[in-house]
Order: sequence, then structure tokens, then C-alpha cells
Amino acid sequence: MKNFVFQNTTKIFFGKEQLGALGREVKSYGSRVLLVYGGGSIKKIGLYDKVMKELEDAGLTVFELSGVEPNPRHTTVNKGAQICRENHIDVLLAVGGGSTIDCTKAIAAAYYYDGDVWDLVTQKAPVINALPICTVLTIAATGSEMDCGGVISNVETNEKYGLVHPLLQPKVSFLDPTNTFTVSAYQTACGSADILSHLFDVYYFADNDGKMDMIDRIIEEIIKTVVKYAPIAIKEPDNYEARANLMWAATWALNGFLGTGTQMAPTCHMIEHELSAFYDITHGHGLAIITPHWMEHILNENTASQFKKFGVNVFGVDAALSDMEGAKAAIAKFREFLFQTLGLKSKLTELGIDDKHFTDMARKACPHGELAGFVKLAPKDVEEIFRKSL
Repeated sequence: MKNFVFQNTTKIFFGKEQLGALGREVKSYGSRVLLVYGGGSIKKIGLYDKVMKELEDAGLTVFELSGVEPNPRHTTVNKGAQICRENHIDVLLAVGGGSTIDCTKAIAAAYYYDGDVWDLVTQKAPVINALPICTVLTIAATGSEMDCGGVISNVETNEKYGLVHPLLQPKVSFLDPTNTFTVSAYQTACGSADILSHLFDVYYFADNDGKMDMIDRIIEEIIKTVVKYAPIAIKEPDNYEARANLMWAATWALNGFLGTGTQMAPTCHMIEHELSAFYDITHGHGLAIITPHWMEHILNENTASQFKKFGVNVFGVDAALSDMEGAKAAIAKFREFLFQTLGLKSKLTELGIDDKHFTDMARKACPHGELAGFVKLAPKDVEEIFRKSL
């Protein structure tokens, strides 16, 4: 297994009625706040008013950036950075889901860069500093509330890339499951698919030789948690236990702990980023469609035992089956969960996607000529996965 250094500095307030500490926590990092949020759902559920009261009671001066897109755009980041400069902002507060938090992280870095944030995203310029970031989470999905990365889109060039730097780690995050009660069944399903993909990203399906077996066992338990509670949250949206389990599962899927002793292999995320870059679809839904086809594409005599292990330990597949039959049964169970239990559409064509851009998308998904992972993929492999997903 690989050597590692693990550190996560985000302070978490988890549970009901924790927002009373928000003003104090934000004030410890500054007095002039940029409040960042999306399309206004936080106003509909009353969260905006609660947040504003806490900030005002703490004597903070608040400015706002609203309208953050589901796949946050670099132009919105640039707009937020300009607001920060004009108003001498010293702390950022993201209230929303992963897209809002990702946008806020990019704003934090862009504030200290005299140019287009896209230069930072594409690594043409380095991140040299960042404003402190606080978050109030409203959906269980990306894990951005407790990690140092985000994903930003450029709709002008049909590109979507990650921006990762230790300085982008949130200082404090407030996780109240009741704030996710109004998340739709569809977005709950998409968020759950995103959680599962993050869990697969940490080399879970790779050969076990030299791995941290403890981590694999924890990954499986978190997967089982999602499989158990996602359907409950869809049927009973105000079920606190279900929402709490999904929220904490999402946070731990990508806060760095599960990557200890191994490495990240975000193959399906890299492939899906091309889908949402070109077609602006919901990220989790794209992952749900792509992942089973990726599994089938890399299924062979070397990978079958790992897929079978997944099926046996998570879905109760018969351990007496051969590795190949067990692997096929596992993938079938996973498909059933995504498209029958969660009710997601199973084909890209159902999302209005055709094959017009597949060759270009596959090339962009392999920026170094191939896509690393459990099995390395060439552009032709990625294009085949796209076509099978139609």
C-alpha cells in the first residue's frame, strides 16, 4: 500500500438547530461576507432568512451573489471575484449544494488573481492564496463541504475541469439534514449516484494486493448505507434518519480519508464531465448512466473477482458463483438499483443526448492520450462507453 499523509481541517456542525453558531464562526474569519447561493430555493425553504438573521445578529456586513448554475460557470466565478474586490470581502459563505460550494471555492482563489479564473482551472496560473470559506449544505451529493476541490465549467469551450488546492478547504461547514427535506426525488437519486461514484473512485475495484483492506470494508459499508437509505429518502423526503445517513455518507465519500493507502481513479467522473460540459445535464444522472457501461467495458478475467466482491458484500450476490458470473450478477444488481429502485432514466437519448460530439468528448476525457484507472482507457474505449450508453 502507498504511504500517505492525512489531514482534514474542516470543522463540522452536524444536526438540527446548529445554525445558531453560524454568525460566530463566520465572524472569526472576517466581517464582510459574500453570501453565495443558487436559484433561490434557499429562500423558498426559509433557510435564507435564517442565515441572514444569524449573520446580521453577529454584526456582519453581507453582500450577495445569487444564480450559481448547477454546473457552475467560470463567468459566474469571475463575477463573484469582482464583487469581492469592489466590496473588500474577507470571508465567503456558500449556502447550497456542491455547485454553489465549488463556485465559492473558485471565487476564493480568483480573488487573489488578476485575470480570468479559467487560467487557474487550467493551471496556466497557480493558486497563490484564497479567501476563507464557510458552507451551509443543502443536498447530499458531492462532498465539497469537506474537501479542497471543486469543478468549474466553461460553456464557451465545452470544458469542465477540477480546481484542487489545499487553500480551498472549507474552514467550517454546517450540515443539517432537515435542510435536505425539500430536495426532489430526482435530485436525491442523482446525488446518491454521485456518492456511489466517489466511493468507486478510490480504487475500490482495483486488485486488493497491497491495499488497505480496512478502507475497502468502510467503503462497502458506506455503499450499503446509500443503498439502504436513498430509497427511503425518496419515498419519505422528511425522514431525518435517511437524510442524515445520506448527508454524512456523501461527506465521508470524498473528504480524503478513504483515499489513504491507495489512490484516486475518478474514471467515470472524467468521462461524465464531458457529458455535462457539452450537454449541461445533471452530473449524478450522467454518472448513473455511464458507470454500469464502464463496469461492463472493463470486465475481464482480471477484474471479475473485484466486481463479484462488490456484488457479494453489498447486494448479497451468491458467493458460490464463479468470478465472472458473480461480476455480471453484481452489475445487474447495480443497474436495478439505479434505474428501478431510484427510478433514473437509463439511456443518454432519454436526456436528449446524441452521438454528435462523442469523438471530441472522448479525446478530451483522455488529455494525456489515455485515461488512468483500474483499467486504462484510450479515447476509442471512452467513445465506445458513450455509444453503449445511448
